[in-house]
Amino acid sequence: MERFDHAAQLLNLDPGLYKVLRNPEKQIIVSVPVLRDSGEVEVYTGYRVLYNTSRGPAKGGIRFDLNVTLEEVKALAAWMTWKCALVNIPFGGSKGGVVCDPTSMSMGELERVTRRYTASIIETLGPDSDVPAPDVNTNERVMAWIMDTYSMHHRHTVTSVVTGKPVEMGGSLGRREATGRGCMIVTREALGKLGMSLKGARVAVQGFGNVGSVTAELTAKEGAIIVAVSDKSGGVHNRQGLDIPDLLQWVREHRHIAGYPKGEQISKEAVLTVDCDVLVPAATENVITRKNAPHIKAKIICEGANGPTTAAADEILEKKGIFVIPDILANAGGVTVSYFEWVQDRGGYFWDEDTVNRRLESIMTRSFHEVMGLVEKHKVSTRIACYMLAVDRVAKMHRLRGMYA
Repeated sequence: MERFDHAAQLLNLDPGLYKVLRNPEKQIIVSVPVLRDSGEVEVYTGYRVLYNTSRGPAKGGIRFDLNVTLEEVKALAAWMTWKCALVNIPFGGSKGGVVCDPTSMSMGELERVTRRYTASIIETLGPDSDVPAPDVNTNERVMAWIMDTYSMHHRHTVTSVVTGKPVEMGGSLGRREATGRGCMIVTREALGKLGMSLKGARVAVQGFGNVGSVTAELTAKEGAIIVAVSDKSGGVHNRQGLDIPDLLQWVREHRHIAGYPKGEQISKEAVLTVDCDVLVPAATENVITRKNAPHIKAKIICEGANGPTTAAADEILEKKGIFVIPDILANAGGVTVSYFEWVQDRGGYFWDEDTVNRRLESIMTRSFHEVMGLVEKHKVSTRIACYMLAVDRVAKMHRLRGMYA
């Protein structure tokens, strides 16, 4: 919200409109009673926040985690609002979560939590009002349960109520790779801006989950040299470049990077400060801090994860002249292809993977250059330019619609 305030100030946002955009539209708290396999009844707390729906249905993930709080869900719903506006897709922002530990649950218990939570918030869900997607500890199977629960209540199949579903039930081709592909596209554009090419660029990736592994794989295919990667278990460094298909195979077999023989073992934190052209933090939030920011050697940081850079680190990176591609832009490929999935479901007509990837490329490159236009015009950081563009689009919609009284 600090970044929102900064952007609002630079846009001279009208005080009334500022108040509207600073507050979520709807905050829902539900109790989720579930029968455990043991025969005991457990009651979990669930949240769903719709932050802003002026530009279209709310869009945002559902997470199952012990650390879920209303404040966190609210912040993430706001963040989704700006992200959708930034890439100019007709969605607002939402987020949801259930406070639980999915690792301690059986598949049946997980299904019962999902279905009961869905039934509790069903009034807000719908292709025209609120469209969930996978997030922390949820996946396409959970989305299938949500879609089925919603459809059973509505007495007909509604595939467009969620995105991130299995392809067999209306999911989109290219969805799994979308966030990593988006990171690759904006990295290529940023390197071009600095007069460099992706071919031969040295890349370090922190986090080897869906986003990090796909980014590494796709940038390597474009000719980049992946010099270091890490996951929770540790990191591996090789100046000559890592063989990414071989590393992916290793991770499939061993489930983590630790022990991979074709490179020097380093700590997961050390990956952030290796000598490289591009650093991709694709793990968790707040990993680039006041402490390690002065030691970062990359020319470009592409934020694959949400919020990997602290505000204090932002200032240091700016002084060092490091080109930051902010998370709100860098990882918007996921929500863009979620939008494509929703469009395909509603039209009942599905695109081939090349069409999905071509349209994603078009939106990501256009958004990147729109942000750069604002950076040059207002002499602001890329992060503030992203927020200015996004907030301005949402504010414009409110001005055009007026206020219903």
